[in-house]
Amino acid sequence: MGFSKIEQDAWGGFLGAYAYINRIVEEDLQEHSRITHVEFEVLLRLSWEESHRLRIHDLAAQSILTRSGVSRVVERLEKVGLVKREEASEDRRGAYAVLTDEGAARFQKAAQAHMSFVRQKFLSLFNDEELKQMSGYWKRLSG
Repeated sequence: MGFSKIEQDAWGGFLGAYAYINRIVEEDLQEHSRITHVEFEVLLRLSWEESHRLRIHDLAAQSILTRSGVSRVVERLEKVGLVKREEASEDRRGAYAVLTDEGAARFQKAAQAHMSFVRQKFLSLFNDEELKQMSGYWKRLSG
């Protein structure tokens, strides 16, 4: 029992596109900002929070990384001053990742270059109706 040709093309196309996009995004972020894609994601999610802080557990729930993977990324970002870690007063086992001023500034610079790259390499390939449809597909996939 295998995939039909349509299923194979759809799933294989998704896997190929995912691998390609992940590779070129990683290369682009490294070139202009010297950060990895997962580091950018952590900075992005923290920047979206009004307090610029999230529990590491919540970061992991929103990410493709595990909790220990997010902890390692936060540790790397902390070493270079972009994030700081704070203990959760409500739970001694928990911790928060907090975006520093330096981290916010570095993220803003990276985000500007990244948005331009995403528009050029991805969004510009589709018209507004296709982007709307695609948005619906992602919502359906994310549950």
